[in-house]
Amino acid sequence: MMRFIALIILLIPILTAGYGIKLMRDTLFQILNVPFPSLYLQFLAGMIAFAAGIWIIGGFILHRDRKNNKVAPKFQKKPART
Repeated sequence: MMRFIALIILLIPILTAGYGIKLMRDTLFQILNVPFPSLYLQFLAGMIAFAAGIWIIGGFILHRDRKNNKVAPKFQKKPART
């Protein structure tokens, strides 16, 4: 059950990135969607949504791989100094 909930939570950034791609594609074809007053703002919102979705997915994968010790040495967390 917990894996199913994790999958549902992970779908949110995937859908966000997909919506960002849709907004950028619509801008290239000069299709203006309702909440945006100009094509420039629509493209910017699409780029931000795409970047945020990819960033969250990438952070999740990096966190999971660090926990399982499957990352290169340069991506491992530095030990805390005391």
